[in-house]
Parts: sequence; C-alpha cells; structure tokens
Amino acid sequence: MITALIQFQLPQPVTVEKAKEMFSGTAPKYQTVEGLIRKYYILSEDGKTAGGVYLWKAKEYAERLYTADWRKFVADKYGNEPQVTFFTSPVVVDNPSGTIIKD
Repeated sequence: MITALIQFQLPQPVTVEKAKEMFSGTAPKYQTVEGLIRKYYILSEDGKTAGGVYLWKAKEYAERLYTADWRKFVADKYGNEPQVTFFTSPVVVDNPSGTIIKD
C-alpha cells in the first residue's frame, strides 16, 4: 500500500467550518476512484495549510489521479499548487475493524 500526503498553502487562513464546507463539495468524487482505500482531508491548526492523506492499494492508482489536470484543479480551487509526497505503508492498524493490514 501507498500513502500520499498532499499539502497546499491557502491564500488566507480558514476555519474548520469553512474547510468542511470547501471539502464537502469534492468528497463524493473520491468515493469511486479506483484503488483508493481511504482519504482524509486535512487542515493545519492555524488554518493556513490544507490537503489530504490518501491510502492507496498501489502507487500506480495514485499516479492516475495526480495528473496535471488534477494539480490545476487544486490550484484553481484552493489558490496554490499541491505538493505530493509518497510513503510506503507496509502495515496499517485499523481499529474500527480490529484488523492489522500488512502489505
């Protein structure tokens, strides 16, 4: 499995309530993305940085999403180009299901 950390600076700080409003508009489109296991929208405590943490079945699925068009969409919607960092996730602890997943 692969975890992708996406971060971008916001033009001005936002509150958690504003972030919920902004992110709720795009959340449904991620429900059908092939290979995506889970996505967390994130907002820094100071409200200046936002992004997402994505858990993928494999990197090739992530690379299908993070295209030039996707980067442009993020920049147009949130004001800045996203930074994408990949991590290998060899073990995931899933407390709600009571499982430990090993890739």
